[in-house]
Amino acid sequence: MNNKSNNKNNLKDSEILGKVLFTEEVIQKRVGEIGQSITEDYDGEDILLISVLRGGIIFLTDLIRAVDLTLSIDFMSISTYGFEDSATGVVRITKDLEDPIENKNVIIVEDIIDTGLTISYLLRNLKARYPKSLDICTLIDRDVRRLADIDIKYKGFTVGEKYIVGYGLDYKQKYRNLKSIYELKTHLVKKDIESIKLDSTYQGT
Repeated sequence: MNNKSNNKNNLKDSEILGKVLFTEEVIQKRVGEIGQSITEDYDGEDILLISVLRGGIIFLTDLIRAVDLTLSIDFMSISTYGFEDSATGVVRITKDLEDPIENKNVIIVEDIIDTGLTISYLLRNLKARYPKSLDICTLIDRDVRRLADIDIKYKGFTVGEKYIVGYGLDYKQKYRNLKSIYELKTHLVKKDIESIKLDSTYQGT
């Protein structure tokens, strides 16, 4: 008879996971603070929060419960082709918004912003739809790799040249369900990281 308690395939036991950078408690505290800031900044207004699939949805679901305002949510999905660290990549919207955003207070909610090239494209695209206001909120800001000049109104944490997973952030579409954010052991995933750099759907927005 197999003893499941001896199973070493637990999520947090993965050999590629390094140290915890941000614990569940720290994340939830910061999300609450961001939600309070949004509540104060948009007092008396309705807001629309747009999540870019897939990584941002966990952050979004916690964030909206920390905002004490009437709000609605919508989703977009994008694909990028080319190098994430150059301006030559092509961005394509694979899932557009369900409803118009004209004359609405819009906040784009991201899990992580890296070079800023993809979010710059989204800003241009959404500004052309005449929102009342348009701001950016990201859980993680990796500004050491920034190429585009963008203004992030709300940010949770700043990281340097670290590859991270958990709380929506993935490694090969896995580990999003970790409650804390972990650093990857780069020496174990070096080859994968080099190939992932060609695909900015991984932490490249």
